[in-house]
Amino acid sequence: MRNAWRILSLRSLPRIASRGPGVSPPNLPVKVPEPKNPPFLPPFVGRIRSPSNLAIRWFSPKPAGSDEIKAELESLDLSFDRETMDLVLRGLKRVHSASEDGRVKLNSESYNRMLQTLGNNGRSEEFWRVVGTMRKKGFGISKATYLSVSKSFREEKMEKDVDSLNEAYSLCSGRNEAGTACRDVRKILREEEPGEILRKKLDDIDDSLLSDLGAVLESTSQHPENALLLMEQVEKRPSLKIDGGVYNVMARILGRKDCINEFQDLLRKMRDQGHELELKTYIKVSHGFHQRKKIAAAADLYEFAMSGTVKPPPQDFLFLLKKIVASKDLDLDFITRVVRTFVDDGNSIKRSVFGGVLKSLRSVGRLGECDKVLKAMEQGGFAADSSVHDRVVIELFDAGRSDGAFKYLDNIENEGYSLDVKTWTYLVKKHSEAGELEQALSCFKVMAERRGGENVGCAFDELMKGYCQKDEIKHAHKVLNEMVTKRNVKPWHSTYRFLIEMFINQGYLKESFSLLELMKSHGFPPYIDPYIRYMSESGTVDDAVGFLKAMTVKEFPSRTVFIRVFETLLKAGRHDVAHDILSKSPGSIRNHADVLDLFYSMKPDKASAAIA
Repeated sequence: MRNAWRILSLRSLPRIASRGPGVSPPNLPVKVPEPKNPPFLPPFVGRIRSPSNLAIRWFSPKPAGSDEIKAELESLDLSFDRETMDLVLRGLKRVHSASEDGRVKLNSESYNRMLQTLGNNGRSEEFWRVVGTMRKKGFGISKATYLSVSKSFREEKMEKDVDSLNEAYSLCSGRNEAGTACRDVRKILREEEPGEILRKKLDDIDDSLLSDLGAVLESTSQHPENALLLMEQVEKRPSLKIDGGVYNVMARILGRKDCINEFQDLLRKMRDQGHELELKTYIKVSHGFHQRKKIAAAADLYEFAMSGTVKPPPQDFLFLLKKIVASKDLDLDFITRVVRTFVDDGNSIKRSVFGGVLKSLRSVGRLGECDKVLKAMEQGGFAADSSVHDRVVIELFDAGRSDGAFKYLDNIENEGYSLDVKTWTYLVKKHSEAGELEQALSCFKVMAERRGGENVGCAFDELMKGYCQKDEIKHAHKVLNEMVTKRNVKPWHSTYRFLIEMFINQGYLKESFSLLELMKSHGFPPYIDPYIRYMSESGTVDDAVGFLKAMTVKEFPSRTVFIRVFETLLKAGRHDVAHDILSKSPGSIRNHADVLDLFYSMKPDKASAAIA
C-alpha cells in the first residue's frame, strides 16, 4: 500500500522545465529547444502536494545501493545536481543489476526508466544527455518511454522537445530494425564454416535484410572470410548496389586480419569501380600493418592511397620511410617506390627528411648503409644537395667505414660535388679527439690533396692539437714538416704559436727552432716571447745561440732580438750567461753601441738595483 501511494504521489507531481540551456543529443541530427525556466520554482526534490494544496513537504530518501548507482552514473559523465540525482536514484532503485565485480550495471530498462523520470519532470537538459549516452551504449528509446515522455512534453507545451523526441525515436526504431537484421545474418556467419552450406544460406537471405550491408559487415568483422563471401553474394544481386562506404568497411575488416591477398584484390576492385579509399580506412589499416610489421603491405597501401583524391597525411611519408629502414630486412626497392610515389604527386622532399631517416638507421645500427639508402632515395626522385652528401660522409666515417666514405666521396666529386671545409674539419677533429691519429691524418691528407694546402688551416690545427694531447710531439714535428714542405700546407699563425709553446714546455726546444724558420717562410712574424721567458729562467748559452741563429736572416742577425735576450738575462742576474753569449756573438753585435751601453748600464750592482 505504501508503494502504491508513492507511485500515486509521484504521478501527481507538476512538470518543471530544466534550468540549463538546451542540449542536443550527441551525434543525433535533432535540434533541441530552449527549456522553460520558471524563476519562482525551487529545484524539485520529491515534492508532494497535500490534498488542500496548502503545504509542501520535502524529503530526500536514499535507497539502498544508491551510492553504487550514483558512482556508475558519474563514470558515464551523467552527474546531476543533488535534487535531480535523488529523483533519478528513486526511479532506478529496482531496475539495475550487479556485475560479477560488484559494480552496478545499467541496462536498457534502467536508461529508459531514467528518461521517463527526467522527461516526466521537465528535466530537458538531463533528458537529452542521457539519450546521448544511450546512443553510445547502443540502447534505444523504448515505446513506453516515448509515449510517456512525449505526452508529458506536450502537456508542458515543450513543442520543440516533442519534435526532437519524435525524430530521435524514429532514428532509434530504424537502428533497432537494422540491428535485428545484423543479428540474424551474424548468427549465420558465426555458426557456419566457409563452404557450400554457408553459401546456400547466404543465398537464401532476403534482400531486405541486406539493405544496410555496411552495418552487417561491421558486425561480422571477426569472420573476414565469411564477410567477404557475403559481400561477393551481394555483388551478384542486381537489386543491390555496393557503394564506396561498404567497400571501405570491407577493407577495414580485411586489413585487420592476415588477409593481404584478399585485401589487395579488394583495393584493385575499388579502383576499377572508381571508389575512393577513406582516410579513416587508410589510417586504421596502415596502423595495423605497422603493428604487425607488414612493411610491404604498408608500402602498397601508401601507393594506392596516394593515387586517389584523398591523400594520406603528409607526415606519413617520413614515418613510412623510417619504418622501412628500421625493418628486419632492409628492402631498398621499397624506399625508391615510396619516394617516387611522393615526388610524382608533386611534392618536394626537404633535407630534414633524410635527417629523420638517418636517425632511424642509427637506432638500428645501420648507419654504414646510409649511402645505399640515399642512392635509393635519389633513384626515386630525391634531389640531394651538398649538405646531404656531407652528412653521408660523416655517418660513414662514424660507422667505421672510412674506405666506403672515400669511395663515396670519389663518386660525388665526379658528379661535381665538393665536401665542405667544415665537414672535413669535423672529421679530422673527431678522430683527433678520440686519439685516432692515423685516421685523422688520413682524412687530412685527402683533404689537402682535394682542396689545396692553403684552405686547410682549421683542420690542420685540430690535427696538431690531437698529436700534442697524446704527447706525440715528435710525430707532430714530423707531420708538420712533411705537410708544409711536400704538400704546401700553410698552417695558421695561431697554430705555430701553439706548437712553439707546447714544444718548449715539453722539452723540445731545438725542434721548435725549425718552426721559427717555417713561420718566416709563410710571412708570419716570429713568436719569440716563450724563448725570452725560457732564457731568463733556465736557458743555456747553447740554447741562446741556437735561438739567435734561427732568428738570423741571410746571415744578418736581428740586433733587436739580441738586445732583448741580453736585457732579460742581465735583469735575471744571469750575467755570466749573458757575457758568454756576447763573446760568441758576431762582431756587428758585440761592438754595437746599443749593446755596449746595455751591458754598462746593467753591471751587477746596477742590475741588482733594477731587480729590487
